[in-house]
Amino acid sequence: MTQYDIIVIGGGPAGMAAAVAAYDSGVKNIAVLDREEDLGGILRQCIHNGFGLHKLGEELTGPEYAARYAQQVAERNIKVYYEAAVTNVTADKIVTVQSREGLLKFQAKAVILAMGCRERSRGALNICGTRPAGIYSAGTAQKLINCEGYMVGKRAVILGSGDIGLIMARRLSLEGAKVEAVCELMPYSGGLTRNIVQCLEDFDIPLYLSTTVAEIHGKGRLEGVTIARVDANRRVMEETKRYIPCDTLLLSVGLIPENELTKCAGIAISALTNGAEVDENRQTKVPGIFACGNVLHVHDLVDYVSDEAEIAGCGAAAFVKGELNANKTISVRAEGGVRYVLPQMVHTDCGHDVSLFMRVAAPTGKVRLVVKIGDAVIAKAVKLKTAPGEMEKITVKADKLAACTGTITVCLEEMA
Repeated sequence: MTQYDIIVIGGGPAGMAAAVAAYDSGVKNIAVLDREEDLGGILRQCIHNGFGLHKLGEELTGPEYAARYAQQVAERNIKVYYEAAVTNVTADKIVTVQSREGLLKFQAKAVILAMGCRERSRGALNICGTRPAGIYSAGTAQKLINCEGYMVGKRAVILGSGDIGLIMARRLSLEGAKVEAVCELMPYSGGLTRNIVQCLEDFDIPLYLSTTVAEIHGKGRLEGVTIARVDANRRVMEETKRYIPCDTLLLSVGLIPENELTKCAGIAISALTNGAEVDENRQTKVPGIFACGNVLHVHDLVDYVSDEAEIAGCGAAAFVKGELNANKTISVRAEGGVRYVLPQMVHTDCGHDVSLFMRVAAPTGKVRLVVKIGDAVIAKAVKLKTAPGEMEKITVKADKLAACTGTITVCLEEMA
């Protein structure tokens, strides 16, 4: 059984950034396991720009952003196993891999989970109708067009206004297709404001809120869809149904963290984030196993994925070196307009500032993010507006954290 100090599962932006941070923290015996033939993960098919503005201070495409980190991995001679599918991870950090070399087993002192996420499929939606060709998840369509060179259709409807769906509306338009509509079940968009403007408004593509695809029509190939408005309980309003002819339906209906391996290790999954519960070092409740990126919670910006992965990489390196000695742990809980907050637990004696990341439950105007212990405010920040599709961050200073006992709560307060 091959021994490594740290094994990173996943070679996307999170896995690469975590491996580099761990190496730079003084742990050199690291391996990255990736099931693809190249590093980069989902970024390899994201040929649009907009990556790296926060992290690298410049605007890059997805492949360019991935190449920057792949180069850093190569410069450090970090071992990478390509086309290596991890099939099991145990709580004592034994990792089983199916590869071209056969079945491999590794023993690690620390494991970093960075498997990313997958798209929710049509089967999870229960849309009435037949099963014709022409129905794709937005990410699949993106890969077919950007990587394989295939055009998926000429006349499209997109269900879901997450960032992938919005970006694909623009991509289809640039390739000459007609995007008839983007339908969103919720009364607000799930994507970034900049993507709504740049991908829909700039191309005169209509966005219908509180609207869903009620029926699918066609046999061999999709012929059209029936869309309809939904009521407050998300039930279709029959009188609002209308038919749109189209040959393509893209589904951008949510991302699900790839946590099967997390469960194998006996790590409980949060019902709110669909990822593991972690502390400020991104360590799970199983000592020595860390998680970061979209496998932990779905991010809106890859820059934040890299930031979080660096926290996990440094945490894993500190664990291997025996430097994670903080032991005063308290819980962090979301309240009053905040849907979830991460990390879910922090060590008050960690000795450094801790940033809390969160998503709000619904769009707001001007609000104040407030972090409290009981009635005592330990951090606050004013936001001119918030939306569920955009992650928020607030930092708690080390001296404030050291005085905490009980449970930290994070909430919104309305402002005039």
